[in-house]
Amino acid sequence: MDSRETFVALVTCFDQAEAIDYKAVRAQARRQMDAGNNIMCAGTNGDFTALTFDEKVRLTEEIVDEVGGRAKVIVNAGMPATYETLLLAREFDRIGVDGIAVITPYFIACTQDGLVRHFSSIADAVSTPVYLYDIPARTQNHIEPETARALAAHGNIAGIKDSGGSQETLEAYLAVSRDVGGFDVYSGPDSLVLWSFQNGAKGCISGLGNVMPDVLAAICRAFNAGDIAEAERQQARFTQLRTDLYALGYPPALVKRALYLMDSSVGASRQPALLPNDAQDAQIRAILAKHKLIQD
Repeated sequence: MDSRETFVALVTCFDQAEAIDYKAVRAQARRQMDAGNNIMCAGTNGDFTALTFDEKVRLTEEIVDEVGGRAKVIVNAGMPATYETLLLAREFDRIGVDGIAVITPYFIACTQDGLVRHFSSIADAVSTPVYLYDIPARTQNHIEPETARALAAHGNIAGIKDSGGSQETLEAYLAVSRDVGGFDVYSGPDSLVLWSFQNGAKGCISGLGNVMPDVLAAICRAFNAGDIAEAERQQARFTQLRTDLYALGYPPALVKRALYLMDSSVGASRQPALLPNDAQDAQIRAILAKHKLIQD
């Protein structure tokens, strides 16, 4: 397999009026590129459920312009209904991105056949490679491994992002990747970055990389260089931050708040997500200080 690669599910930056701050978004994109990471926009850590259709389109345009071909860009087009997902995917296809991720529909309960129809419809409609995106804890719909295998046969479905958190499911998707050429697996759980690389994943798409971009990139660099001891050391640092930070609550909101305490230009999350809370901020600051991400 080719060398592994890292993507960060980039936060979307907001001003005090909760409007998108595109200048701050561009700065975050540069920060990730400087570290050596690629970018996923409008994902779970990008508050995609809180963004309007037009905002997602402009956000993607701004990031693609800022990146200028220096890194890969994947964007999430997934919506509850196939109809709006198709409209978004066609816009992203027009803009020109490296991949279109499609999160499983949420709120609407889907059969596995419904998922096949949903993803196939998107892949049929665009020329950009499509990536399945499984995060059942958030959507209540799960892409079964055999469904992934069926979809992998589609000529324009290039892989899957697994954010289920189950090593067993990740192993099953990796088995599909080994059996079906041109179907890549990207791991979502930040504790499994190195494990997934070692077991055949093409890469990872990380939320925590917003807070620790250099460590995420270092795991990948060390693995690609064959320095497993260094990759294990960096993974241990990454996993410890994950353990400490996510113990406080909803991970995407905590990632955003931690990054805000490091750089206030990213803004708060759109409501009704996590409200600023002095006691919790103090806990987050203590964690960031412990990991030498801010000064005591």
